[in-house]
Amino acid sequence: MSTKNVHFKTFTRRKRDMLEALYNSGISVKNISSQLGFSESGIYQELRRGYYMHRNHDWTETKKYSAEKAQRAADYKASGKGAPLKIGNDIQFANFVEDMVLSGYSPEAILLFIKEHGLKFKTKVCRVTLYSYIEKGVFLRISNKDLLRKGERKIKTTKDKTPKKLPDPEHSIEKRPSVIDEREEFGHWEGDTVVGKRKKGETLLVFTERVTRAEIIMKSYDKTSYSTVRLINRLERRFGSTAFKEIFKSITFDNGTEFSDVNGIEYSPYTRKKRTTVYYCHPYASSERGSNENQNAFIRRFIPKGTVISDYSKEYIRYVQTFINHYPRKLLNGENSAKRFKRELQKLSLEKFFIKFAEIS
Repeated sequence: MSTKNVHFKTFTRRKRDMLEALYNSGISVKNISSQLGFSESGIYQELRRGYYMHRNHDWTETKKYSAEKAQRAADYKASGKGAPLKIGNDIQFANFVEDMVLSGYSPEAILLFIKEHGLKFKTKVCRVTLYSYIEKGVFLRISNKDLLRKGERKIKTTKDKTPKKLPDPEHSIEKRPSVIDEREEFGHWEGDTVVGKRKKGETLLVFTERVTRAEIIMKSYDKTSYSTVRLINRLERRFGSTAFKEIFKSITFDNGTEFSDVNGIEYSPYTRKKRTTVYYCHPYASSERGSNENQNAFIRRFIPKGTVISDYSKEYIRYVQTFINHYPRKLLNGENSAKRFKRELQKLSLEKFFIKFAEIS
């Protein structure tokens, strides 16, 4: 068909799908123009709207056309909301965002990471816009399903439950000093257990420092008080009794049986003296360990519910811990927990123990 007899002035979704099939199969623009009834300049203009870099199995990249991407850009422009998406021509930024989301970062954390490391891209967007782009399907390799938080959180309903054993009044969270509640002092932790598919067998013992949100993840043989005390003893050996007492001033647990040995947790088997103070939350009040619960959501991204903890190596557990501790956080003004934790150790002249902390698993 001669381009002098052009009948189609506007690309429809069907025409874009045809263009995608023809162009990505290697057909020349001249032949595409003839088959679709558009001028060559019109074809090139449309291709620019839907270009993206496709990563091949050997990690090389090929420029291709996406009908879906071009349609979204056209719909956005036609809606009267402004010019086509700013991200449209910034392939470097798009690939960076996709890789970071697939690595476990939230859109907000990505923007904080860019700021913290001084990265430069042609595209600059705010947190709301980046979330909006993902929601609208602007990116080719990611969607809302790849985000840690997928939509609204579930609202817990009140159900009749068998009451758990109430904590010892002397160790109740109600006795915890306000300086801990208000996160004014470093060295106060929240502790929990992350279980796998089986109720028996290996679990993860996790600790979250309340000021810095630093995370410690340790593999435990089982969900027993003996194993919990054993791992806390290991922490004391790693840091030394004097430093341990400064770094672990208190630990707040739930009412699980694995945390029931108060004396074993509080008193050192090496010095026979008190090394920390234990507090227990109220039954069914996980919000009293809010930082710990949020960190557990991070862990579940790498170790989903229903999997067997013993299938994961200590090296992998350390990788998860490192990822969490180096994750940029808005509540820390864009810094990460590792940086804040190291700063707190420096205040106590204990910075030499930072490497020991980083190597825990």
